[in-house]
Amino acid sequence: MPEPKSLHGILLLDKPLGLSSNHALQRVRRLFGQPPAGHTGSLDPLATGMLPICIGEATKIAGLLLGARKTYRAQIRLGRRTSTGDAEGEVVEERPVPPLERSAVEQTLANLIGPGEQTPPMYSAVHVGGVRLYQLARQGIEVERPARRIEIHLIELLALEPTSLRILVTCSTGTYIRVLAEDVATALGTAGFVSELRRIGVDPFENEPMWTLEALEATAAEAPETLARALLAIERGLVGREEIHLDSERMRRLAQGQQVAAEGLPGPRIVFGPGRRLLGLGEVGEDGRMRPRRLFSWAIDSRACAQNVAVESDPVRR
Repeated sequence: MPEPKSLHGILLLDKPLGLSSNHALQRVRRLFGQPPAGHTGSLDPLATGMLPICIGEATKIAGLLLGARKTYRAQIRLGRRTSTGDAEGEVVEERPVPPLERSAVEQTLANLIGPGEQTPPMYSAVHVGGVRLYQLARQGIEVERPARRIEIHLIELLALEPTSLRILVTCSTGTYIRVLAEDVATALGTAGFVSELRRIGVDPFENEPMWTLEALEATAAEAPETLARALLAIERGLVGREEIHLDSERMRRLAQGQQVAAEGLPGPRIVFGPGRRLLGLGEVGEDGRMRPRRLFSWAIDSRACAQNVAVESDPVRR
């Protein structure tokens, strides 16, 4: 098995049905020798699909992936509403399902595209007054929840049956597909809940191959030394984001926690050193200077920085 301290990368896990995101994370950590790790956005136990897990130094970009847009395939069962918004809850309402025409359903879905607000469901991990909502819900307590800004980027009808429909949704982080399913059903003149949910993409990973726990366990048993091959490079999680490239001197100063001159508009940056060496995350201010936000351990190794400066400044060794 690879040394846990040397493992840095992103695992795209295909989370199985019935397992919480945290339990899936802990099983992955055990397989990889208990390195630091974190997932980037929970999936309900009844949901399956892409759960990016950041391992080692990749945990420093977990917040970026947590805020990324997500893509789901969902099955909505019509005619009933449940206490949890999915198949796990008790039926709390039944309503007849009117005859549905595909064109009318597609128009209903199109009306939901764009920015809006959504109230988190009681069965969610959102904190209210220091307590998670699902803990209150299990006690039969319902409280006021502030609405959150969300955005539906795409919603497409994949299949339509008399009492169900299957949709494809791309949405902002913080969007609850269970709530969206209820909104869709209400707009169609009935009730509904999510009977199946699968996440197929987390930006920038769209339709990427995923690893199942079974495949990881088989690899760990047969060839543990190859397990690290399941990890994507940290840079793969930063595709499409604003970059800045530093020379050796600015790299050295940034590694020491100093601000350095930077080009471009204010905002976050992915920082690279000479030779496109990934250093970490920085923030350019209104004054045109960049401060370090989160640098990788190899970027703040003073000896490595000194060696890089020497190599780049010595014309004989170039």
